[in-house]
Amino acid sequence: MSLLHRYPTFSHGVHPPESKTDTCERKIRQFDFAPVLLIPLSQHIGAPSVAVVREGQEVERGQVLGEADGFVSVPQHAPASGVVRRIGLMPSITGKMARGIYLEPYPGSSQEVAEGEPCILDTASADDIIAAIQAAGIVGLGGAAFPTHVKLKPPEGKMVETLIVNGIECEPYLTTDHRVMLEQTADIYMGIRYLLKATGAEHAIIGVEANKLDAAETLRAAAPDDIAVTTEVVDVKYPQGAEKMLITALLGKQVPSGGLPADVGVATVNVATTAEIGRLLPHGRGIQERVVTITGPAIGRKGNYRIPIGTPLRFALEQVAVSDDVSRVFLGGPMMGQALSSLDIPITKGTSGFVAFTEAQTGIKEQEYPCIRCAYCVDACPIFLNPSQLALLAKSGEYERMADDYNLMDCFECGACSYVCPSHIPLVQRFRVSKAIVRERQVA
Repeated sequence: MSLLHRYPTFSHGVHPPESKTDTCERKIRQFDFAPVLLIPLSQHIGAPSVAVVREGQEVERGQVLGEADGFVSVPQHAPASGVVRRIGLMPSITGKMARGIYLEPYPGSSQEVAEGEPCILDTASADDIIAAIQAAGIVGLGGAAFPTHVKLKPPEGKMVETLIVNGIECEPYLTTDHRVMLEQTADIYMGIRYLLKATGAEHAIIGVEANKLDAAETLRAAAPDDIAVTTEVVDVKYPQGAEKMLITALLGKQVPSGGLPADVGVATVNVATTAEIGRLLPHGRGIQERVVTITGPAIGRKGNYRIPIGTPLRFALEQVAVSDDVSRVFLGGPMMGQALSSLDIPITKGTSGFVAFTEAQTGIKEQEYPCIRCAYCVDACPIFLNPSQLALLAKSGEYERMADDYNLMDCFECGACSYVCPSHIPLVQRFRVSKAIVRERQVA
């Protein structure tokens, strides 16, 4: 460990302002139902769900609205009891219209969910647990929305020895995972029990950043005796929450270029995802809501809210007293999140939070200047890419060379390079576009 760091960490990275004090001590509160819920049939990486209800049909909270279409897919469940008003196109974060279900909740619809077929931990096999996780519609709640059950099936010939539960939450402003660790400790440990059995891992490590020591203390105090689990604190640095960085910090292992955590005997699962597994599987329920941080200078009632899936963003902002001069809203935080062009999109399973800014914070437009070869971006990149060279290649359209010679596809778009660039070059945005072009050409 470096003498500069009290806790273990990885090389490179940046230290943006944390901006978490407004919400880190605010307990999770339940959100009301919106007049209409918009449930996209694709809230995850993989094949969209297939609708199994019809327009005009009455549904109960927790009922399956869309079934999984293959292994890399998950079902969608009704967030409220009500009537299916329409099945058709709705706005999405991508800017494109996507197919989904418009559900009108009954007035006074209850927050209660009926019991389903529980997954009994003692008698369930690993495959039973993985199937139950898929049936519950659980995806990565840290923002990636990758189907969790797929992550738990390592490639042929790979063994998982260590389960890492990711409670880092290094994205500025967001405190969702922090509050889940403080308030859903029992759910987290129940989820770990399921995950250990599903993966065959020998032990689990909960990784917590040093700005959440209260969460680390809470988890350690509640640690059960029947499973091998420890809570480890790591240094505060961005992007410490990226799974490759966290594996390096906790285990000293390097996931190879183009590789997966399973290549070094590891499975990583977000802490909120783990809590949902522990909360839902014992009752045979599907996911209908999630904890979301709503914060930023334009928000009057900042906090952490348990919000029904499908709640329109505009409705959510109205409930938390958004300022009239709101200028920009980031879905997922300012570093890896996305600035929205519309407030009519719904909150989905992958929505960990949103941050709203006023014109005072976003009105200044930074001018882009030519690269001055300072190498700040090279020093910041946590996976040791050369963002400056990649940007030059992107400008000249040499996308295949970016991928083949400079490992473009290893970039996970953390934004550290853009953050430190004194010339205000939108590096990560250019890499995102370049990666999309490479993928399209590979498919073609």
